[in-house]
Amino acid sequence: MLVETPLQRLELLVGPAAIERLKQACVLIVGIGGVGGYAAEALGRSGIGKLILVDADTVAPSNLNRQIIATLETLNQSKTEVMAARIRSFAPECEVQAVNAFFNEQSESLFDQKIDYVIDAIDTLSSKLALIEIAQRHSVPCISSLGMANRFDPTQLTVTTLDKTCNDPLARALRQMVRKRGFTVKIPVVWSRELPRTQNQLVNAEGQTLKQKYPPASTIFVPAAAGLTCASVVFQALIEENKVSEKKD
Repeated sequence: MLVETPLQRLELLVGPAAIERLKQACVLIVGIGGVGGYAAEALGRSGIGKLILVDADTVAPSNLNRQIIATLETLNQSKTEVMAARIRSFAPECEVQAVNAFFNEQSESLFDQKIDYVIDAIDTLSSKLALIEIAQRHSVPCISSLGMANRFDPTQLTVTTLDKTCNDPLARALRQMVRKRGFTVKIPVVWSRELPRTQNQLVNAEGQTLKQKYPPASTIFVPAAAGLTCASVVFQALIEENKVSEKKD
């Protein structure tokens, strides 16, 4: 009788050599929110040997509608620590490094260790640019998630390079910054072809429109699908890399 193991179904699909490659891999995920949380979940369940999770935020009530780490019990806790504990609960063999910090140019020391792939799930443009630039400098492949707010339809997601994007204000701003810094716009990205929808305004008890600045509106559908797409890109790259290595041998 076949003995069940946690990665049995995966091994039936990709084979034992690929499983071994995944166990040796280290993936850095920056931004453990609506996108990054699902990417971390997927890779943790897919046999990745080490995950480095970076985020300075804590779980907030507004995260409850879309983030896999957000429950009433985890409110006000560190996002990276919550995600790390979650992964350890179903994949104790996965080494998880939780970094409770804001990613910037000073975060380059993270690359002193061997990293096989980077997932950029950052909202802040300056940090996004810093991560992409540092990853390129260290010759580490990186997949970036672009604007996922104000959208409903996960089937509109696609994977291209940054120069092929449209209908995405974040992508437009990132393209401009990348060109100014003089490095390639052929950056792999996950983005949505869906036009962003206009946000509603909130009103107070008297029916008056509140004038404060609103955060981006978001559902679970698109960010979660984007996170899974990023994880799939990384997963496929790692197992394809293993096939290339086998052919050389």
